[in-house]
Amino acid sequence: MPKIKAEKKTRQHQLVAKQGILFNKEFGQHILKNPLIIQSMIEKAALRPTDVVLEIGPGTGNMTVKLLERAKKVIACEIDTRLVAELQKRVQGTPMQSKLHILIGDVLKSDLPFFDLCVANIPYQISSRLVFKLLLHRPFFRCAVIMFQREFAQRLVAKPGDKLYCRLSINTQLLARVDMLLKVGKNNFKPPPKVESSVVRIEPRNPPPPINFTEWDGLTRIAFTRKNKTLGSAFKQSSVLAALEKNYKIHCSLHNITLPDKFDIKVKLDDILKQNDFETKRARTMDIDDFMKLLHAFNVEGVHFS
Repeated sequence: MPKIKAEKKTRQHQLVAKQGILFNKEFGQHILKNPLIIQSMIEKAALRPTDVVLEIGPGTGNMTVKLLERAKKVIACEIDTRLVAELQKRVQGTPMQSKLHILIGDVLKSDLPFFDLCVANIPYQISSRLVFKLLLHRPFFRCAVIMFQREFAQRLVAKPGDKLYCRLSINTQLLARVDMLLKVGKNNFKPPPKVESSVVRIEPRNPPPPINFTEWDGLTRIAFTRKNKTLGSAFKQSSVLAALEKNYKIHCSLHNITLPDKFDIKVKLDDILKQNDFETKRARTMDIDDFMKLLHAFNVEGVHFS
């Protein structure tokens, strides 16, 4: 009698068999199943009955339904059409149906409508790009309560001198107040991810700081490329010198400034750093005020980063 090979099923397959949905790793699909964590996230967002809520990656709608119970309207952004159908089926024929608006597609490529709050368990691979898409979105929203991979969340809240302090930390904290809310273990999801998670509250600074963010981002990109090196060293890299020389020549052209015959951008940058006591400072220990002073010092001398 021939041996029948049993079909091997992963735990992931078994977990979703009842719903008939196989979660897509490409989209980072890990459905938050613990109702207590969902409840806690919604409470931390301080939802009002008049609020329009943005949810990114609603999955099968465990959080969506709870948001619909409290909010005026929920805008759910979902890239997977199978899950869109599941979500529509879940609210069909209920009072929630008219309050749910589904945006189908990639949230990073979509124009976001107005919303008051963002509450979401997002695909972790879009974390960084999503944070800045939200923070540069206008009009301002009140706050976002979002689930991230734990190390990413720790980077968001890291302070100067911390091991995880990086460009992400300072760029986010320039534009928002960021607070760690709670830790979430792997077993609160199906299928369980390979990493631990944390929930973070992000509250945009309104009005925003009077800084050109593109310039700021250009400066911090250079400084944090080697965050343990001195700024004097960071501004000696050939690619940095070439880009800043090009920008400086454009600045001079626009303002009818004549360049000296033996102009050297390296000498100019060194002088600015020395005159403002930044030559020996390192990005990993510098705070927002330090970078504001440094950006101003460069800009006053016609050195720009965008």
